[in-house]
Amino acid sequence: MVDTRRIATMAVLGAAALGLAALVQRPAWAAWGGDRPVKAPPAQFVLPDPASGREIAIFSGGCFWGMQGVFQHVRGVSQVISGYAGGRAVTAHYETVSSGLTRHAETVKIVFDPRQVRYVDLLRVYFSVATDPTQLNRQFPDEGTQYRGEIFYLDAAQEAEAQHYIAQLQAAHLYTDRIVTRLDPFTGFYPAESYHQDFLIKHPDSPYISTYDLPKIAALRVLLPDLYRAAPAAG
Repeated sequence: MVDTRRIATMAVLGAAALGLAALVQRPAWAAWGGDRPVKAPPAQFVLPDPASGREIAIFSGGCFWGMQGVFQHVRGVSQVISGYAGGRAVTAHYETVSSGLTRHAETVKIVFDPRQVRYVDLLRVYFSVATDPTQLNRQFPDEGTQYRGEIFYLDAAQEAEAQHYIAQLQAAHLYTDRIVTRLDPFTGFYPAESYHQDFLIKHPDSPYISTYDLPKIAALRVLLPDLYRAAPAAG
């Protein structure tokens, strides 16, 4: 079952729940507050395309419901799985991770075709609309280290591209506060329980989804239309 804290948050937000159509008619990020989202620029540092037609990216940045939903709407992405990263396999369970004591973060594993969308394009989506990179150990209503922003790089190329892109964004002063997103080597990914997979697709009318996650997808369509696709990828 979903944890009681998130149920309580969803109940409180129920009266203010908005559909995607309504969100597009006004600033799609009105529910977020602050100066988010930001249209991050294309990366200046880009390595040559890999030969493989299948690559993986591992990102954390708040509740994985929204992270999964956003990247499912990115062209070139074939699969997005919600899960946990940063801790051990034995503690990769929702109730345990929710304690904030496991070193895990709610995470998504993104499978993509680099011939259609580059890793740096996924970083652009991440820093533009998927998460607020200035929030430390939280994302909007969700607090705790399990909601931290973190990029888990799988190889030296991903590390270099992420390092350069973060430096580029920091130098551009796109955000009111400094970027606090962590950059760490990948050590393992553990899929979340089945009821978390495709949560946004299955529960689009959820007050939590309507308030915090559908605006991200609407913003992706508005700010980065070349990277957006209407039909979501599989979970």
